[in-house]
Amino acid sequence: MTTRGAVDTPAAGKTVYSNLYRGTVLALLVTAYTLNFIDRTIIATIGQAIKVDLKITDTQLGLLGGLYFALLYTLLGIPIARLAERFSRVNIIAMAIVIWSGFTALCGTAASFGMLAAYRFGVGFGEAGLSPPAHSLISDYHEPKKRATALSIYSFGIPAGTMIGAVVGGWLAQNFSWRIAFMLVGLPGVIVAILIKLVIKEPKRGHSDMVDHPVSPEDVTPVVPPFSLWGEIKELGSVAKTLFLKWPVANMVLGVTIASFGSYGSGQFVPPYFTRTFGLNYAEVGLITGLVGGFSSGIGTILGGVITDRMSKRSARWYALTPAIGLTIATPIYIAAYLQPSWQTAAMILLIPGIFHYTYLGPTFGVVQNMVETRRRATATALLFFFLNLIALGGGPPFTGWLIDHFAQFNFTHSGDHGIVASLQEMLRGGSKGGLRFSELCPGGSAPKGSAADLIGQCKGSLVHATREGVIVSLCFYLWAAFHYFLGSFGLVKALAKARADRGEA
Repeated sequence: MTTRGAVDTPAAGKTVYSNLYRGTVLALLVTAYTLNFIDRTIIATIGQAIKVDLKITDTQLGLLGGLYFALLYTLLGIPIARLAERFSRVNIIAMAIVIWSGFTALCGTAASFGMLAAYRFGVGFGEAGLSPPAHSLISDYHEPKKRATALSIYSFGIPAGTMIGAVVGGWLAQNFSWRIAFMLVGLPGVIVAILIKLVIKEPKRGHSDMVDHPVSPEDVTPVVPPFSLWGEIKELGSVAKTLFLKWPVANMVLGVTIASFGSYGSGQFVPPYFTRTFGLNYAEVGLITGLVGGFSSGIGTILGGVITDRMSKRSARWYALTPAIGLTIATPIYIAAYLQPSWQTAAMILLIPGIFHYTYLGPTFGVVQNMVETRRRATATALLFFFLNLIALGGGPPFTGWLIDHFAQFNFTHSGDHGIVASLQEMLRGGSKGGLRFSELCPGGSAPKGSAADLIGQCKGSLVHATREGVIVSLCFYLWAAFHYFLGSFGLVKALAKARADRGEA
């Protein structure tokens, strides 16, 4: 065994890296992805405190959690991925963690909406450097038949980070302030960056796709193709053709994008929903949304990869059918939860849908990695995340915030109960434009101090109903996503077999 316990005793047919070492690598990357999502999504939990303090609208709150983060995150992902195809993926990941952690801490110093927006751009800049090289590393450490499981374990960082960010962020915001919450969650990233730099070795490209492995990692010297602008454009074009012009893969990309649009949009306003509707404080909301949502979504994320890898032995169609079935089951359960009159009942119901909902992550990432050549894997993830996050993360939260603002204005000017569909129809006909402006009379979503009791009740009631309606509309995107996953199951077996043949695999 060589340094850091990374290598088994050489033997024919044995992999260079031990299972223990590969598990250690995966654990460190999961930890990094968990911090990634803590810093990315904590704004959802403490968003109500920010809204009240800085007097911003839900549309602006959605922009902070969505587009302002997503712009640099998506735009820089592709050039960073191209660097990761040529240079050390480990170094890129370590530097990225330090950058986003620093900007997260700086968010706590923001004195205005503009300053906070600028720092959120910086968080997106740093976070762009994690997943493309991480997906590539994981694919080189794990063979194709186990890749969906490995990537689903990596994706466990999504629910884990969301859960920890909600619980810790809510407690810090309640007991200290939203500014302290930002500062404290940003600090651990530096430690994780150092550990990744010291522990993780850079494997040969395509290491786990090879039949015969080299004696040790130290003997591996990857061949880097010469750089040329035209060559880079051709590489991007080739990967884009695979992702967007092959029927089964394109539908799975649409599926993960539409599902994430609904998930980011609704998720941004679930914590405010519990605060506005049931009067819970930030710590209580963090515990409910974090522990309840994190529990079910964590199980679903892992099960999605494990079940798919097993079912794919029967047919590769299950890489698409598993997400299609899961999203279809999850949607009505989510909607039922947000129609409950008590937070206790809603929380109990929310223990269930995430188990089905999050089955789509591992299978989708597995198919993307298995469809491209080994030196295009970071690029494939970057292109997928560019498309996914520009639309889903960039558009989902602002869309839901926009919906809530318009539903609030409609409810404020139209007394009585209205169904969601009827309200949408009336809003599209301009029915929300008349009367007094909700945003002017209810700045930050509530009536100013000293206002009449009627205005206080009207502001609160309008915003409560609007938040519920906006979240439910966003959740309905899961059914649209499920339809694309179902379409993607047709032709998937043939597409994956051809990709293996093109790489010279059995």
